[in-house]
Amino acid sequence: WLWFMIALHRRDRNVRPPAAIGTVYGSVALIIVATFALNLIGQSAGGGVYEKAIAAGLLFRMLVAVTALVLTQNLYAAIVQSGTPGARAIGFTLAGMWLIDLNLYTIAYLSGHLVPELAVVRGFAMALLAPGIALSLSRRPEWSVQLSRTVAYQSLSIVAIGVYLAVLALVTSAIAAVGGGHARILQTAAVFGLTATALTLASSPWLRAWFKVKLAKHFFRHRYDYRAEWMRFTETLGQPRDAAPLEERIVQAIADLTDSPAGLLLEREGDALTVAADWNWSNRPAPCDEAALVRYLAESGRILELDAIRAGTASEIDSAATPEWLRAAPEAWVVVPLPHLDQLKGAILLARPPLPRALDWEDFDLLKVAGRQVASYLAEARAQDALAEARRFDEFNRRFAFIMHDIKNLVSQLSLVARNAERHADNPEFRADMVATLQDSAGKMTDLLARLSQHSGNRPRMLAPVPLRPLLEAVAATRGRLHPISVAGDDALVLGDPAALEQMIGHLVQNAVEASTKEAPVNLTVTSIGDDVQVSIEDQGCGMSQAFIRDRLFRPFVSSKDGGFGIGAFEAQQLAAAMGGTIRVTSREGKGSRFTVTLKRAAAEMIGRAA
Repeated sequence: WLWFMIALHRRDRNVRPPAAIGTVYGSVALIIVATFALNLIGQSAGGGVYEKAIAAGLLFRMLVAVTALVLTQNLYAAIVQSGTPGARAIGFTLAGMWLIDLNLYTIAYLSGHLVPELAVVRGFAMALLAPGIALSLSRRPEWSVQLSRTVAYQSLSIVAIGVYLAVLALVTSAIAAVGGGHARILQTAAVFGLTATALTLASSPWLRAWFKVKLAKHFFRHRYDYRAEWMRFTETLGQPRDAAPLEERIVQAIADLTDSPAGLLLEREGDALTVAADWNWSNRPAPCDEAALVRYLAESGRILELDAIRAGTASEIDSAATPEWLRAAPEAWVVVPLPHLDQLKGAILLARPPLPRALDWEDFDLLKVAGRQVASYLAEARAQDALAEARRFDEFNRRFAFIMHDIKNLVSQLSLVARNAERHADNPEFRADMVATLQDSAGKMTDLLARLSQHSGNRPRMLAPVPLRPLLEAVAATRGRLHPISVAGDDALVLGDPAALEQMIGHLVQNAVEASTKEAPVNLTVTSIGDDVQVSIEDQGCGMSQAFIRDRLFRPFVSSKDGGFGIGAFEAQQLAAAMGGTIRVTSREGKGSRFTVTLKRAAAEMIGRAA
C-alpha cells in the first residue's frame, strides 16, 4: 500500500511530491522489514524473547500506521489542490484503512496480544474499502494500473481453481456429516466426479472463448490487446517458408485475431474468386456467381457478416452482393476483403468461432488493417513469382541466342556456297564439296530444329504401334552408363510416337536419376492391364510433398532442383496427353517417387498393318 501511494504521487502529472518523500517512504519500508525480522527472531527463540519481540513488533506496526496517515494527509492535500477527480474519495479510503490498522495494533500493544475479533473486523473493513479505491481509480485513467490480459486471465484461472477446491472441500465435508458408513465411498465418487467435470469444462473451446470475451468486456476498455495481437500476427506471417505456404499462413494470421477455427483464401482472378489456400477447412466450397461480390468488395472494402445477412438484419446492398454459395456454407462467418493499392487482391472467408458473436467496431477496425497488411504480403509474393518466371524466360532467351548464332553461321555458310556456285559450278571438286557442305548444314539444321521442338508447342503426331520394351532398354542403355537402371515387365506394344515416347520416358528417367543417390537404382517396369499398358519409373530418392505434386510439379519453370528449369515433367505430361495417355505420381518425402505412365495398347489390326 505504501508503493501504491507513492505510485499515485508519480502518476499524476499535476501532483509534485516533496523532495524528501522518497526518504520518508524508504524509512517506513525499513521499519516494516525490521518488524518482519523481529517476528522471525521471536518465533525461533521463544519464551521471554518471543514476548519482547512481539511487543516491539506491535510498536513498529503502530509507527508504520501513524507515518502512513501522515503520508496520506500529504498525498490528499496535494491531489485535492491539483483538482484531480476522485481525489477526496481515494484520500478518505486510504486514511480509513490506516486508521483501522492503527486502532488494531494500538489495542494489541496495550493488551499484549492481538484481539481475534478485531482482526476479523479488519478483514471485513478492508473488503468494504476496496470498491471505494476502485471507483476512485476509474475516475482518473492515469491512476489506473496497466494489467496485461495474460496476467488477468491466469489470475482468474487461479481464482477458479480456488473456487473448485472450496466446493470440493464443502462437498466432501457435507458427505462426511451425513454419509454414515458409506461416507468414504461417496467422497471418492464426488472427488472423481467433480474432477472430471472440471477437466471437461476446462478443455471446452466454447467455455474458454466465453471466458475470454467476458474478461475483455468487463475488465478492459478494449476487446483486444493490440500489441500482443500484432506481434502474434506478424510472427505467423514471418514464419520460415518450410513451415507452411504463405497463403496458408495468411489465412491463419487473420483467423487467429478472431479465434476462428478455420479459414479460406479466395484469390481474385478477373471477376472471379478461386480458392487459393485453406487452413483447417474440411470441405472446400466451389465459388460461383461472385462477380457482383468482387465488384462490391473492390469498391466499398466492407467486411461482410454472413450471419447478419442470413438473418436479414444486414443492409440490402450487403445482401445483394453476397452469392448464394456463401449463404449456403453453414460454417462461413465473415468475409474480409484484401485491398492493395486500390485493387482487390482477394478475400478471406473465416469460419464461425466456438462462441458466435456479432462484430463490433474494434473487430472491423482490426480486420481492415490486417486485411491490408496480408494483401501487401500476397501482392509481394505474386510479384516475386512473376519476377522469377521472367528470369526463367530470360535464361531461355539466352539459350535461344546461342541457337540463333548457330543458325546465322549456317546461313552465312550457305550464302557463301551460293555465291561461289555462280563461278565454280562447272568444277567437279567444287560440286562435291558443295554437296558435302549442304549435307552437313542440313544435319545441323535438323539438330537445331530438334532442340527447338523441345520447347515449342506439341504438333499433331501420327500414332503407330511401338514396341515398348526395346525403347525402355535403349533409354536405360543411354543413361545407365552413370547410374544403375533396370528394366522389367511385359513386352507390350503401345499406340504412340516413337520419338515422343523416347523423349517422355527420357525426361522422367532423368528426373529419377537426379533425385536418387548414386547407389540407389531406378526401376522401369512394364505392366499390361486390360486395354492399357502402364510404365512405372520408380526411384528411392528424396521424394516430394503432396502440396508440391498438386500445385507445382507439372507447372513450367517450377523445379525443386537447384538450377533446374522445371520443363521435364511439364513436357512429359504434354507428350503423354498428346498420345492419349496419363501420368500419375505417388511420392513420400525421404522415401522416393513413382511415376506411372498409362498408354493405350495397340489394337491387333494396327499391329498387322504395321507388320
